[in-house]
Amino acid sequence: MPERLRHLIRRLVPDLGPLRDSRDYRLLMVSGVVTMFGTFITLVAVPYQMKELTGSYVAVGLVSLAEFVPMVVCGLWGGAIADAVDRRKVILLSEVGLAVTSAMLMLNSLSPAPQVWVLYVVGALATGIACLQRPSLEAMIPQVVRHDQLAAAAVLTSLRWNFGAIVAPALGGLLVVSFGTALAYGLDTVSFLLSLALLWRMSSLPPADNAAPASLRSLVEGVRYAVGRRDLMGTYLVDIAAMVFAMSTALFPFLADQMGAPQALGLLYSAGAVGALLASLTGGWTSRVHRQGLGVIVAAVLWGVSVALAALMPTIWGVFACLALAGAADMVSGIFRMTMWNQTIPHELRGRLAGIELLSYASGPMLGNARAGLMAQAGGARFSLGVGGLLCVAAVAAMAVALPAFRTYDARTDEHALAEKARRAEATA
Repeated sequence: MPERLRHLIRRLVPDLGPLRDSRDYRLLMVSGVVTMFGTFITLVAVPYQMKELTGSYVAVGLVSLAEFVPMVVCGLWGGAIADAVDRRKVILLSEVGLAVTSAMLMLNSLSPAPQVWVLYVVGALATGIACLQRPSLEAMIPQVVRHDQLAAAAVLTSLRWNFGAIVAPALGGLLVVSFGTALAYGLDTVSFLLSLALLWRMSSLPPADNAAPASLRSLVEGVRYAVGRRDLMGTYLVDIAAMVFAMSTALFPFLADQMGAPQALGLLYSAGAVGALLASLTGGWTSRVHRQGLGVIVAAVLWGVSVALAALMPTIWGVFACLALAGAADMVSGIFRMTMWNQTIPHELRGRLAGIELLSYASGPMLGNARAGLMAQAGGARFSLGVGGLLCVAAVAAMAVALPAFRTYDARTDEHALAEKARRAEATA
């Protein structure tokens, strides 16, 4: 193999250093693969079951809307808890709760007359528990991975997410159409139990010595820190705008039927993850990018353009290709945002800021699916998909103009990145 080609491959292939050097990160990654597998199967099962029970665009879109309030409240409170107590304990208790909610969905699906309200209520409960857990998971990574390996860890974490996001939705679509939703919910329950066994082996992760107890005051302190940093606000606001206007997974069950390919439902759900996986597998180059803010802006614009093009495609494979390109762009954006967060936020605030991050990347898709359902009710699935993509491009361009500190961010000169790098070096020494 020519030396130039070997050099190019080394630059593209993800760095496996975090997996080699950190036992706890390895356990976290394997656990994540297991739970993502079950969770993505359920992600297909819930809207499919709602469509079968109601036949309504709005009812499917409102599944996401019902999860919005618990996501906001529990995401913020979970961030405060993550900075105040042992993060491992929070994660273990949450896994138990998530296993119980999946079992409740399975029992509802097995009943002679499954209830629509159970999908809304239990879905909201599961979202609340997951959002209590997620800040602890995010804040754990800087504790178990070296500072100089955080960019590589962002790529590997994204790669893990995409592995589950490709295989599980495709399998989930096949399972729910062929065998019903009860089996999908049952597999999700088992996945949480297996994950619990893995996470139990992790080391304790106590809070910082000067950690503030979980309280409204500590929440306000975290929000004040985030608002005071315009670069961080850019990572949140650009992603929210992109998701609100262009996220449209609630349309997939209807789009597959309209294109005469209901069996391709899982394919549509997997499309974005296929593109994201390709972006992750070749994402080694992202660790050498220092202008992550500009990278997020460019990636978000490409996401919107790809979604708008999907509305024009006459075949299921054309839609798949556009959604895959959108997924690749979204993944690059996510890698850059995660790198900025982990490299610049102090340890004692990491959990609370992870809660705010959760609001940014979770609220957008929830509101976006509700928006997609309402627009589709007025003009059809393709109208909602195309107009949403164009609105996304316009919104991201406006954010880029309004947030120059985010647009010009450079990790080599940013005071917060340099301070956190020095703190980690001192702690290691």
